[in-house]
Amino acid sequence: MQIKNNNLKYINMKYSTLLAFLFILSGVTAQERIKVDGVAVVIGDNIVLDSDLGKFKKELQQRLEGKALEITDCGILEEIMLQKLIAHHAVIDSVEISEGEINEEVDRNIAYFTQQLGSMDKVVSMYGFNDEEDLRKELYGIQREQILIRKESASITESIDVTPDEVRTYFKNLEVDNNLPEFSAEIELAQIVKVLKPSEEEIERVLAKLNEIKEDVEEGFSFRLKAIINSDDPAVSSNGPGAGGKYTITRQSGFIKEFKEVAFSLDEGQISEPFESGFGYHIIIVDKIKGQERDVSHILIQPQISNEERVAAEDELNKLRERIINGEITFEDAAKEFSDDKETRMNRGLLLNPQTNDTKFDLTRMDPQLYNRVSNIKTGEITAAFYEEVRGEDKMFKIIKVNEKVDAHTAHFSQDYEKIQQLALEKKKEEVVEKWAKDKLEDTYIKINKDYVKCDFQKNWNKF
Repeated sequence: MQIKNNNLKYINMKYSTLLAFLFILSGVTAQERIKVDGVAVVIGDNIVLDSDLGKFKKELQQRLEGKALEITDCGILEEIMLQKLIAHHAVIDSVEISEGEINEEVDRNIAYFTQQLGSMDKVVSMYGFNDEEDLRKELYGIQREQILIRKESASITESIDVTPDEVRTYFKNLEVDNNLPEFSAEIELAQIVKVLKPSEEEIERVLAKLNEIKEDVEEGFSFRLKAIINSDDPAVSSNGPGAGGKYTITRQSGFIKEFKEVAFSLDEGQISEPFESGFGYHIIIVDKIKGQERDVSHILIQPQISNEERVAAEDELNKLRERIINGEITFEDAAKEFSDDKETRMNRGLLLNPQTNDTKFDLTRMDPQLYNRVSNIKTGEITAAFYEEVRGEDKMFKIIKVNEKVDAHTAHFSQDYEKIQQLALEKKKEEVVEKWAKDKLEDTYIKINKDYVKCDFQKNWNKF
């Protein structure tokens, strides 16, 4: 969805994503950056650097895909200042966030970057970090602030709603201003999933192997050598973190919950029993405890799925597809009865767009692999079964049905009412946040660099 006028208020809705990308572009810590960079603004305990302004502007320009950026540097700075103000008061208001929430966001960003660039090594190299752990530490701080901003903003606007009359008025104002939204082509999809599970015999084989390795290490064999020979962790043969199975971790490190729980339950020199995670089965040894840090080594063995099991799952889905096409069963009933995906099977197999929380996907912003699967499929058609695997998650076969395709178009009030309603709600929330910000300026320490005091800000940031 795009608005004809590239007003920052509409760009704001993507701010948290932009900010994450903004700071990722520098592979040094905030303290190191301050030494070589000028401070533009201080808001409470938060700072905005001169370079942050330039990077945010560059990110906005890239997202506008060649269109003119109709906002000044001062306007961009004011938007960043607003976010920092919200983050500052989130801390004052004791907004609660969990380590799990932060790590989930970090993992999501890491997965996105890796998918876009092809490998973790490329991500680390491109963004100038030393290794994955260095990248995760930086992302941890970024995502912590983003969650604070999101929760504080939600608290400020939690009681805000819009009436049908307000939606209608909002739409008419857009019409008068010749500023109706242009909605991109969209698609609605449903899926049926068959998860591939290793046999009990294969799981027993893996556990027996890990127990054998554990006994060998306890008798004096090298854990590192055992990891190099046996581990399925791709980092085991690298020169960075994970080499020989070894990592340095803290409770804030972006490792999966199961891994950290076991690692921090062991004494120095102790080896764990085999345990399961989304990646497979592990054993861990604690090499050294250094205050809040631990040097640990692990061996990962992933149960294998036999070729016969893969073929059987693929055939099962393709036969189910034929039954649906022949009218023997509806896709919705088949999803409910046969799909292994808990999130979609009770909802007619409908895929939910994680960015918008509805069932429509913007074709211009879809996952590239998913787009390639469905872009040439007509409404009502079903793909053949295909294999999908995400590291740390299940291996599976899927069939996907295209429920609906909507061409790109200018907003129509009745056809796009829900989208118009959401835009009207966002605008109303922005107005509430603006009023909140003006009130908070009175009791917040703010210091603006002399290079920016002449900016014609909408709010009274220059009170000091």
